[in-house]
This record gives sequence, C-alpha cells and structure tokens, in this order.
Amino acid sequence: MSDTTIRSNSDVVLIGAGIMSATLGLILKELQPDLKIDIYERLDVAAAESSDAWNNAGTGHSAFCELNYTPEGPDGKINPNKAISIAEQFEVSRQFWSYLVKDGKLPTPEYFIKSIPHISFVWGDKNVDFLKNRFKALQSNPLFAEMIFSTDVSELQKWMPLVMEGRNPDEKVAATSMKIGTDVNFGTLTRNILAYLTKLDDVTIHYGHEVKKLKQREDKSWRIKITDLISNQKKKVYSKFVFIGAGGGSLPLLEKANVPEGKGYGGFPVSGQWLKCTNPEVIAKHQAKVYGKASVGAPPMSVPHVDTRMIDGERALLFGPFAGFSTRFLKNGSYSDLPLSIKADNVIPMIVAGYKNIPLTKYLIEQVRQSPKDRMNALREYVPNARTKDWKLERAGQRVQVIKKDEELIGKLEFGTEIINTHDGTLAVLLGASPGASTAVSIMVELVSKCFPEQFSSPEWQEKVKAMIPSFGKSLNENPELLATIRKNTSSVLKLEE
Repeated sequence: MSDTTIRSNSDVVLIGAGIMSATLGLILKELQPDLKIDIYERLDVAAAESSDAWNNAGTGHSAFCELNYTPEGPDGKINPNKAISIAEQFEVSRQFWSYLVKDGKLPTPEYFIKSIPHISFVWGDKNVDFLKNRFKALQSNPLFAEMIFSTDVSELQKWMPLVMEGRNPDEKVAATSMKIGTDVNFGTLTRNILAYLTKLDDVTIHYGHEVKKLKQREDKSWRIKITDLISNQKKKVYSKFVFIGAGGGSLPLLEKANVPEGKGYGGFPVSGQWLKCTNPEVIAKHQAKVYGKASVGAPPMSVPHVDTRMIDGERALLFGPFAGFSTRFLKNGSYSDLPLSIKADNVIPMIVAGYKNIPLTKYLIEQVRQSPKDRMNALREYVPNARTKDWKLERAGQRVQVIKKDEELIGKLEFGTEIINTHDGTLAVLLGASPGASTAVSIMVELVSKCFPEQFSSPEWQEKVKAMIPSFGKSLNENPELLATIRKNTSSVLKLEE
C-alpha cells in the first residue's frame, strides 16, 4: 500500500490561529522577511477560541481597573508591581499596533481599538479603604498618574449612571477612573494581522488542520503529523521552529512533544458565561468598563465587571463572567480533554494544587449551581435597576489555568500566562490565560529573544525591534517624558483619547 502522506518543510510552524500566533508570525516576518511560515488551525476560522471578542474581556488589560493585579498584603499594604508590569506591557502592544497602522499593515484602528474609561468600583468601609490605598500606591507612578479617585456620589453618577441608578444613598461607595482606558477587539485584530501576514511571500494558513503528533529529530528539527479534517489527508511537516499557541489545546500538544521542560505541567479548565444586555436603551446609558472585587476563591478571569464593548461595529453591554467548570480545554473541545491530560509526571502536582485550592473548587461548584435568579442578583449588585427581561445568558470562552511544580517540586496553581521553551530554542509553548492577549507583543518579543538569541542580539534585529517598539529596552514608568511622548504618538495613530 503506497504512502499518500503529503510532506513539506517550513522554517516556522505556528499551531493555533489566535492573537499569539498572529503576533509572533508578524514579528518574525518583520525581522526576517525570507522565513517560510505555516500556520495550522483546527477550526475553519481564525481567532474563534480565546481571542474571539465574546470569549475574552477585551479590556486591553492595562491594570487600570483590574483589582486582582494589586494584591493587599497581611499588613494592608498594596503591592503595585504586577499592575505596573502589565501596564508597561500594554504600552508595548500599543506601540506595535501603531507601527502596523502607520505602515498600512493594519486597516483603520477603529475596527479593533476604541477609547473607553476604565473604572474600579467598590462599596463598604473595608473595600473603600482598600481602593483608596490602591489609588495611592498606583497614582504615584507615571503610568497611573492620570487616575482619579472619588467617593462623591454626584461625580460617580456622571462616570457610571447605570451603576449608580437605584443605589442606596446611605451606602459608602468609591471608584477610580482612568479616562485613557481602551476596549480592544482581539478577534478582529487577530484576523486583520493574519490577513496582512498571509499576503506576504511564503506565509500560509491551513484551516481545518489538526496536529496529531510532534517529535524532535536528531538534527533538532521537528516532525509534525497533521490531519486535514475535511479531506482526512495525512501530512508530515518538518520545521526548524515550532510555536504552540493553541489556547487550551496547548497542554495536550506540549505533552505530545515529550520534552523535559514540559514535565510536571497540568491544566485546570475554567469555563465562563456572560449576561448580555438586549435593551438598546440600557446599553446606551453605560459608557465604561466598571470592575469590582472578585469573590473569595475566584479565579482572576472571574472578576465581575459591567463592560461596554464594541463588537463587529456595534455597542454591546456585558456583565460577568460567571465561572464554571468543564473538563473541556477549549470551547470547541472534548469532555475527555482533562482526563487525557493527566500523566504520571503531573498527577501529583495536580492533586496537590487541587488540595491547596479548595476555596476555588468550592467557588466553582457554587457558580455551576447558580440559578438565573442568582445571576440576576449578582448583576443587581452592580446595576441595581436591572430587569431580567433585558438580559440573556451567553456562553463565554474556556481557559486552562496552569498547574506546575512549585519550589518544593510538589504542585501549585498559577493564574497568568506562561511561556515554556526548550533549551535549544526549537520549541516554545504558551500556557495559561489572563492577561494574555493584551500583553501578547511583550510576551512574543521575549520568546523571540530566547528562541533566536544570536539573531535577536544582532544590530539588524535590534534596530528593527526598536523601529516597531520605540521604548524597547527602557522602562516607561521610570521615564515619564518618554511615556508622555509614546502615549501621545500611539493615541494619535490609534485615534484614541489622550
């Protein structure tokens, strides 16, 4: 019987057609235009999982309003370091997008990014004190210098009328606002980047293709076995470098790659749902992203927010997300994803991480058991006058939180984004969730520096990186004048409020 397998060679293979692969592909093509790049996507469209507008918060996670990025210590002190780091990274993303728009590589920016205030809102004495302390810890940093704090009800009514309408006037409330916040449609951004990228020489995207196996050969290149899901045609692709950016699908592929660096990693899937407003009059009353405090034990992706979004050119209003549990690793995945991911090397870290996170398990069980009335009650904490008939439940995206060995080599649950790369730089894998998409450019630049160290340190690549990201190598928070210049320039190109 003759072998009908199709064989081909690539310099770079990107698995998954989301924001990460799109960003990495374009950065590499800018740095080395003669690279042959192939992108393989299991679904029939790009950005249909974590990058899709309905499947992520779209906040432009800049740490302006997300309270989980500023943890409070036992002594009551606020640690601003994570918020500062994320805000820096989002400024890097803005610079890269501005470079692409200015060069005509992306269409008009209104399609994927818009200005919208980022507001943190709390109630109750303890939470008001927390927010005031957070404001003091952040506002002294140049990145957050424009933050405003207020407990004045009349001012808060102007910032967020929908949230303040019908609220108990005796309730103690407070909010901070950053006018320069943004709403980003990462689905549209991803598809725009890929549309440009696939017009370039030697860049091809293959939809409806599923990666079945990966194996490193003696010459350090990778053999990837792929099935065309439409024709059932088998393919073997040989590549010098592979990036696995398949969202929740990354962990099973990392396990198939069988590299030492991937040992001990597991995944904990968390699903989500939104309440979506269907009343245009209510939608028109709200023009902000209003974030509150997460419940005890809640994962970061479950921080409640009343969120104005621009999706496919239309204004939308969402509340949530409500967390849940599913054994799927992808929204379009299989219920066997979690059981099949449990291996001899990660079973102990997963058990220990589960034991250490009993409050999270309890929280997810409570979320799964919520009735429609429970969800409306949660909404009314933020929108007191909300009517059931104006809101409907929508399924959101699926996230897989990272489980890995901790310092004692046992196990811990990580909330965030993590890159794993082999020591020889031939394979890189992205695991985890928030703040992912918003910090994609910084994450991918760091990946390139680790996987292509010699080329990255060359004068040619360094010069090109600085052209794409003018602040590269400098801290914007430590250079207020540079920050002001960069923000002015990116706001102008991206047509955002300054």
